[in-house]
Amino acid sequence: MTDTPSLTNDELKRFGLLLQQPKDGYRFTLDPLLLCDFTKANDEQAVADLGSGCGVMALILARMAVSAQVIALEKEAPMAALATQNARLNGLEERVRVLQEDLLHIRTHLPVSCCDLVVSNPPYRKQGRGRLNPHPGRMAGRHETTASLADFLAAAKYLVKPTGRICTVYHPSRLPEFMATAGALKLSVRRLRMVHGTPGADAKVFLAELTKGGRIGDTQVLPPLVVRSDGENYTDEVRSILLGG
Repeated sequence: MTDTPSLTNDELKRFGLLLQQPKDGYRFTLDPLLLCDFTKANDEQAVADLGSGCGVMALILARMAVSAQVIALEKEAPMAALATQNARLNGLEERVRVLQEDLLHIRTHLPVSCCDLVVSNPPYRKQGRGRLNPHPGRMAGRHETTASLADFLAAAKYLVKPTGRICTVYHPSRLPEFMATAGALKLSVRRLRMVHGTPGADAKVFLAELTKGGRIGDTQVLPPLVVRSDGENYTDEVRSILLGG
């Protein structure tokens, strides 16, 4: 008999959500919250979240796009079960469907061009690069395991409608690879925004919106998003993203 992992209860007040997540495993950061705000989701009817973890983005997007059916794809069985539990906990089990599967096999489960919006917060580090976290859940969340950046983008392209959008958050050190991979898949980067921890600091992640087709080079580079004004307090914009208003 295995022990049930310890969970914490974390509240996202802006969206009226209570999420359970592992106390010691992979836990969501600020990045998926910034990404959901970046999507400006509203009237989408079908949304997919690739690599959903505990379901945080799937649930937020279900709150933002109130008519949407949301698919939360998660490879790891314990996290998929937790995402299902979180959907039920927040009364969204009828609109958020959790699919436990590797995104490499997405074509066997979902039809092509079925989503208005596809989001993903994929692992930033290449396999074998950087310091590996000894905790399996945290390592899977930060390092590519079975799926690469190209696999994530290819799966998103398969799912998104010709008129739809793909939104993701990624590490600036891989921006040239990201742009090249998107171009090879005939995906256009339409919007790009760098996120900085404090004023004057190097970017820590970037937010990107992609579409099928379009002209390469028609990228709108938005003003930078600064998380903390003084190293401690959130900026007004980030406070608004977290709390609304």
